[in-house]
Amino acid sequence: MKLARKLKVLADAAKYDASCASSGAKGRASGPGLGNTSNGICHSYTPDGRCVSLLKILLTNYCVFDCLYCVNRSSSDVERARFTPAEVVHLTIEMYRRNYIEGLFLSSGVLKSPDHTMAEMIEVARTLRVERGFGGYIHLKTVAGASDAAIAEAGRWADRISCNVELPTRADLAKLAPEKRASEIDRAMAVTKTRIDEARDRGARRFAPAGQSTQMIVGATPTRDVDVLKTADDLYGRHRLRRVYYSAYSPTPHADGALPVARPSLVREHRLYQADWLLRFYGFSVDELVDERRPDLPDDVDPKLAWALRNRALFPIDPMRADRETLLRVPGLGTRGVDAILSARRHRRLTLDDLRRLRVSVRKVRPFLDLPGSDAARWLDRLDLDARVTAPQQLELFSARASARDGQL
Repeated sequence: MKLARKLKVLADAAKYDASCASSGAKGRASGPGLGNTSNGICHSYTPDGRCVSLLKILLTNYCVFDCLYCVNRSSSDVERARFTPAEVVHLTIEMYRRNYIEGLFLSSGVLKSPDHTMAEMIEVARTLRVERGFGGYIHLKTVAGASDAAIAEAGRWADRISCNVELPTRADLAKLAPEKRASEIDRAMAVTKTRIDEARDRGARRFAPAGQSTQMIVGATPTRDVDVLKTADDLYGRHRLRRVYYSAYSPTPHADGALPVARPSLVREHRLYQADWLLRFYGFSVDELVDERRPDLPDDVDPKLAWALRNRALFPIDPMRADRETLLRVPGLGTRGVDAILSARRHRRLTLDDLRRLRVSVRKVRPFLDLPGSDAARWLDRLDLDARVTAPQQLELFSARASARDGQL
């Protein structure tokens, strides 16, 4: 098969992996690197809002596993292809030289065994770093079941590594991917965390300096949002992941009858990203957003607004006196808006016009802040507050990465 055809097949096969956002870590070489081309280019966003381009491909879409939700499962009739490590190195260097990309996101189906597959991906990364002097960003997907030595070697050359948790619960994994073991996935994450901690404590050679991430598919099983978020919160706590990526299940040709026929709503994926942001950066806990009585996030309003509407007695708050943690719970205020308020209030009593000048959405925050002219108490008494805060706009469906850089929750 010609290289161009391989690129088309294996770039298309990689599109289902959402966890390709760059970490925002500084590259190992200087110089700009934004590009725009066709096959294999993934446009991602860093936490500070920059757009970067990565070559996003699979080493191969051959796979010994038969995970029911995966288009590349062993029983699938998709066209198969396989890069050699040298071909991936060649593509990466040539696209980087042409300023198409800033780095490489490399994943793979499992060929022969986890360690065999990892060895070929590691060869790509090592060759790029050592023999070609490549200083761009490299993200390697580790394969569950790979040895500790393979994971250690991957982290030596990659900026970020990740191991997909695949599905929200162990029961889901046993049902749809019985050949994979949740314990092996968890072990790979634990090994990665330990290596990252050791490298940091020693101040020695960098090991995956951009950390680790994972991805879970939502909507392939009837698992509720409360269990999805509990799993994510547990992973953040135990393995200190940088990100959990949520990917709405995408139906594949000739899928198993146990899987949904239609793709679940992308609104759910978007709400999970919003809730995830609240857990990591806004001081919320899972049970404040969802619980057994309310197991799913609402579709019609974002999770912070839903929480505020259930806790109207806490509002309105005085932005001149409230601490940062309290201000972060105000619907419509993101971290930048809160920091701007904390800075501005040292100099004067704030008004609605001051918030406008600080680029805060007055329409969203007015019912929740005690400011001159806000008439917040009257707004809070209205039963249709949720509609008035969100209307008259049609619900926007942001992509996962656009959602990740939106600070106005």
